[in-house]
Formats: sequence, C-alpha cells, structure tokens
Amino acid sequence: MLYLSSLWLIHSITGSLYLPLPFIHLMTLFYMFHKVLNSSVMIFYKIAQRVEEMEKSVTGDTRNWTEVQEFTLEGFPAVQNLGKLLFLVHLLAYLASIMGNTLIITITWTDHRLQTPMYFFLRSFSFLECCFVTTVIPKLLAIFLSGRQSISFVACFTQAFVFLFLGTTVFFLMAVLSLDRYLAICKPLYYSTIMNPRMCFLLVTACLSLGFVLMVVPIMMLSQSSFCGSHVIPHFFCDFGPLIHLSCSDTRSTEMLAFILALFILLTSLIITIIAYSNIVVTVVRLPSAKERQKAFSTCSSHLIVLSLMYGSCVFIYVKPKQTNRLDSNREAALVNTVVTPLLNPVIYTLRNKQVHQALRDALSRVRLQK
Repeated sequence: MLYLSSLWLIHSITGSLYLPLPFIHLMTLFYMFHKVLNSSVMIFYKIAQRVEEMEKSVTGDTRNWTEVQEFTLEGFPAVQNLGKLLFLVHLLAYLASIMGNTLIITITWTDHRLQTPMYFFLRSFSFLECCFVTTVIPKLLAIFLSGRQSISFVACFTQAFVFLFLGTTVFFLMAVLSLDRYLAICKPLYYSTIMNPRMCFLLVTACLSLGFVLMVVPIMMLSQSSFCGSHVIPHFFCDFGPLIHLSCSDTRSTEMLAFILALFILLTSLIITIIAYSNIVVTVVRLPSAKERQKAFSTCSSHLIVLSLMYGSCVFIYVKPKQTNRLDSNREAALVNTVVTPLLNPVIYTLRNKQVHQALRDALSRVRLQK
C-alpha cells in the first residue's frame, strides 16, 4: 500500500512513474528498518517467554510479592484537568511534525536538484524522526484524552528499545550530517568523490547498526530483572530510568552500562560535531564574500540550535550513574526530544532552505498544470 501510494505521489508531481535513485535508496532504507524491527520482535519474543516463565514460577509459598505483568503509564497527573487542551496541542504538533518530515522526504526525492548527499541524509533523518515520534506520541495523546494507560510487559520493553534505538541512530546521523557539511565547505574538491552514493548508504547503515547493537544489550539485561510492587511508571512512555526504578533486582551493573553507553553515544557524536563545525567556522571566516559568509553561518547556526536542544535534554535525562534520579523532571525534558525538536527539525534543517522553497514552488506549479 505504501509503495502504491508513493508511485501515485511521484506520478502526480513529476508526471512519470520512473523511480529516481533517491526513492530507491529510501525504499531500501525502509526495508532495512523493517528488518531491524523484525529482529527486535524476535528479541522481545524472548521477553514474552520470560513473562510466561514468571507466571509459572510465582507461588505464594516461595514469594511474598507478585511479579508485574502489566505497567501503567502515569503521564502528567498534575495537569490532567487540562487533558483535552494538551491533547489538541500535542496532536497538532505531532501532525505538523509528520507532515513536515513527509514533505521533506517527498520533495527531496522528486526534485533532481536536491539529489545530493546532504539531502539523502536529511531524507533518512526525516524518516527516522517520523518513526521516532510515532513510537511515543500516540500513547501520550491517549493519556491526555483518557488518563493513565496500561501497557503490557512485552509492549513496554519493545517501546523502550525502539525509542532508544531510533534516538541513538539519530544522534549518529546528526554527526554524519556535520561531517557532510564539513566536507562540502572545507574540502569541496574531494566532496563528490568521498560522499558518493555508496558511501552515503554505508554511513546510514552504520548508524542504524550502531543504534541497534548498543541499545539491545542494556534493554535485554533490564528485561531479565524482577519487577514487583508498584507497576506505575512515572512517565508518559516506557523509558530506561523509570523501568530501572521499578525493578526489585540489583540493577547497578545495568545502570552503569547504560551510563557508559549514554556517555559514549553523546560524547562521540558531540565531539565529531564540534570538530566539524569548528573547522567550518574557520573556513567560513576566510571566505572573501560577505554574502557567502552570511549564508554559511545561517545554515550552521540553525543546525547548532537543534543540536543544543537535543544534547541538552539527553544529557539531563541519561548521563547520570543513578538512573532513578530526577524522574519527575525527566518527563518535561523528554517532551523536548519527543515533541519540540521533531517539530523544529523540518523547519530548521530543510524548509527554510531556498533550494527547497524553489522545489516546492515548482512541484505546486506542476500539480496545478495537471489539474
């Protein structure tokens, strides 16, 4: 169905059923993401088996507590009286984010002027953003509309894994975007040779693979813990910290691993980004034309705004040895990553770009002529 819809969209904009190379890349990326999700389903099938084992092993004679089979997402109880208003606000933000990112994907694969490495990475970035917000926001909307929401053990850990996997992939992809801008501005003669289609595809594949490998281990370790007592998660989705908080087992090794991985992911991508943009600034300052300097600084500054929002909120939430600290304030910080930045990214990264504006005007003109 998605494939047929894509064909219809290409035909309506270009008047042809020819599949451009970026579309093939995007469909391949979608296929890879589908395979990763299938792998995660197999992994969490083991979690489901563990749930069955827990049900069989729990007896009144050997334990004085009950294993948790289902969690309850608390959401934002302090503002539940504003639930309908918050539902409307977040629904509009979610739809705007999905539409903005879908527009970026569509316009950058149908316009031949935007078939460059930078826009290939932005297409991948927009696709991941759509998946990222869809992992969390629908449940948040249900909480605003009808209060606390129940979620099964397997579904909760699946959501936690997909959220962290996509988030990690996005951070690595943003580092790749920084490298792409560095090569385009500082090494223009080598840019087309280095950033060929094969290299672009390999870089996106590497980001997805790293995200999967780094996140599957701590989630699997946490899923093997015992959960007893309270089943209420003080959050609007299943995140790592709140789940650690509910565990009855000794989770020190899991918390330390999560802390080390969070440091590695954030510091690695941040260092690459800082080095890339530092070199860009040095190169831009040396440009003879004031107009060129202004254009380069405008692009870089907008990227840095998004980076500062994402890194700031993630450092606050995840870079701490004890994951149970600041759980209440984590909810507000998580809204930055799940609502604010996905809404800003299409505007800051692409839709304010003159090339994209021209491509949009041309696409609208073609649609009008066909009518």
